[in-house]
Amino acid sequence: MIETWALCTLLAASVQSLRTAGQRHLVNEVSPLAATLVRYLFGLPLATIYFLFLWLESESLTPVFKPSFFAMIVLGGILQIIATILMILLFSERNFAVGSAYIRCEILFTAIIGTIFFTELIPMMGWIAIVISAFGLMIISLAKINGPINIWSRSAFLGLSAGLCFSITSLLVRSASLSLEVGPVIAAAITLVSMVALQTIVCSAWLLLYKSNEFMLIFDRWRLSLFVGVTSIIGSSAWFTAFALERAAYVKTLGQIELVITVLISIFFFKEIPNRIEFCGIVFLIVGVLLLLTF
Repeated sequence: MIETWALCTLLAASVQSLRTAGQRHLVNEVSPLAATLVRYLFGLPLATIYFLFLWLESESLTPVFKPSFFAMIVLGGILQIIATILMILLFSERNFAVGSAYIRCEILFTAIIGTIFFTELIPMMGWIAIVISAFGLMIISLAKINGPINIWSRSAFLGLSAGLCFSITSLLVRSASLSLEVGPVIAAAITLVSMVALQTIVCSAWLLLYKSNEFMLIFDRWRLSLFVGVTSIIGSSAWFTAFALERAAYVKTLGQIELVITVLISIFFFKEIPNRIEFCGIVFLIVGVLLLLTF
């Protein structure tokens, strides 16, 4: 039977692909900052409803709010904003595939930083599964590149920076949730609504100061903005719950199965057959994920 954290991760990865597609379309009409804001602004009401529902359903809920919780929320929230902006900027790069490959390195960043700074001990078989998966991810991303690869390009910098910020955010989310000393589901909901509220305030103030005219553009495109916000919160609630249940490195590694889902959709619905290199990368990724789930 698949464990709860794995089911949450698979849900999060699937919904994340929809949210990213929405943001890629939205960024053609608004700035990267505005496209980042809609993720939080339109998602906050849903996150609040989700939290209140769980709160009312809980009979005796006494979370422990330590100063470290708020510090992790602030740092993690700001890092996720930066990572999202970097990822959106990457959409417009000609070397998007290179940057995407570097973003996939986040699973290695998460494992290394988690082991050194967050005492998330990973057994040898776990490391083997993570490395195999990361290798497969990079093969899949780089297989889309035609011509020479410039590993020192702007795309590479954006991807590497985004991956690093995303990995640290994941570790901070897990630590913040565990510090509340309540059940993982409600802890994840508290962490989620706290972080999204902060991110909404920060992004709104930033946009108001520098590009206030884009608020009108956001609400003119309210359907797409709402789609991005709703899919973001559904995905984030699943991610946060998974982080509260299992090591961040394991969650991040399993979450990359999103690429396999994308490839399958391309094969069955768009008749786009991956090349041999992509198939090789997919095999490595699946082997790594299976090792992670079975050892």
